[in-house]
Amino acid sequence: MSSSMRVELDSIGEFPVPTAAYYGVHTARALENFQITGASISQYPLLIESLAAVKQAACQANADLGLLDARRADAIITACEEIREGALHDQFPIDPIQGGAGTSTNMNANEVIANRALELMGRERGDYARLDPLTHVNLGQSTNDVYPTAIKLCLTRYLRGLVSALDRLAAAFEHKAVEFADVIKMGRTQLQDAVPMTLGQEFGTYVVMLREDCDRLNEGALLLLECNLGGTAIGTGINGHPEYAAVACHYLREISGEPITSAGNLIESTQDCGAFVQISGILKRVAVKLSKTCNDLRLMSSGPATGLREINLPAAQAGSSIMPGKVNPVIPELVNQVAFEVIGNDTTVTMAAEAGQLQLNAFEPVIVYSLLRATTHLTAAADTLAARCVAGITANREHLEQGVRRSAGIVTALSPYIGYAASAAIAKQAMVTGEYVGDIAVDQGLLTREQVDDILSPRRLAGILTTMTEGAAESAPGYQPG
Repeated sequence: MSSSMRVELDSIGEFPVPTAAYYGVHTARALENFQITGASISQYPLLIESLAAVKQAACQANADLGLLDARRADAIITACEEIREGALHDQFPIDPIQGGAGTSTNMNANEVIANRALELMGRERGDYARLDPLTHVNLGQSTNDVYPTAIKLCLTRYLRGLVSALDRLAAAFEHKAVEFADVIKMGRTQLQDAVPMTLGQEFGTYVVMLREDCDRLNEGALLLLECNLGGTAIGTGINGHPEYAAVACHYLREISGEPITSAGNLIESTQDCGAFVQISGILKRVAVKLSKTCNDLRLMSSGPATGLREINLPAAQAGSSIMPGKVNPVIPELVNQVAFEVIGNDTTVTMAAEAGQLQLNAFEPVIVYSLLRATTHLTAAADTLAARCVAGITANREHLEQGVRRSAGIVTALSPYIGYAASAAIAKQAMVTGEYVGDIAVDQGLLTREQVDDILSPRRLAGILTTMTEGAAESAPGYQPG
């Protein structure tokens, strides 16, 4: 055996572990067994910090209950605090997708904490006779309560980051809504001209959509504050002290700063993945709405010569290797693709949650991986969209105003005053001849020029003014009450 390796023993037998590694035999076996994503759990630092927080809370509870001596407890607590501050994250190398319901992740945490604690006690890594990853670090615990508790704590924090990113994106849209408050344009339904609105109103809608999603995410996160810590294997608390669950939750609240509570029924909480399904559904909702918004931005900026050309997106990069000068809407396209991924992840979470059997769901690792990717990717996408697209959008004001004058859709505003049939006839004539509907109404003697100018004023068309000049409607030649 090379001096760069040490031999550790588990229930299967001996196995080599790098001498410099803080992880041990269980992690080393997992590295060989699980090689799927090419990633590691260390890419999610909040997951590592959450695992350390759970282990620290468990240690403090065991010390309080007289189950762990002070010297070992102090070393374990210090090791956990160091990991929570960012140390040794590179010692969590295993693949996020793994068999065993997260056992490898829990073992990884046990081993890293134990070996760092041994160092703090002046011992060599691997000297488990002095401090053991399972006997001491994992005391009164099971993967089945540690892993989901850490996941929930971790997800709560990542969701908070996503809410902040969405709020920044909403602020970017809100800034544009103010900037474009006076820019008149045609609204569209089914991609056909409908009635006028302002570009500011359109961008303001995105603000509301985003902030509604922030509310839903905050509500969903509350589901993650109930944990099954202390339930051990299946929720019955076997091998745990009767007071352990309450004490450990107390310390986890203190350590994390989150209002974590113990589930009313630990057996139910151990097998139920309903909270993860609901969070995934909210993330899908966010993704769908972000993607729809990006579809709108791509449509409104299409052209520039032969499309809608209502807005201009900031040029991010050259768009073609063959068409000189072409610029593509690459940032909205990026966000669309993140949305597609998140929607697919939701299907994975749904199937994995449904596949749970009896007292445990063995597929929580892929649930976790799907949720963490969805949350972190949406966070990055929202920030990218805000900074590299929305902040630089400009409006083609004159083009938009001319479009309103050319559109037969504005005849809708005349209908209450000259009737539906007369309005429909004007619309048909306008579409054939290209005439302004107001001119047609005046030429046919249905309205005066003053009345047309009042009814079809840009501010009134956009709903900013809701009443005509007093008496204007009643004096219209074609006025039809009701």
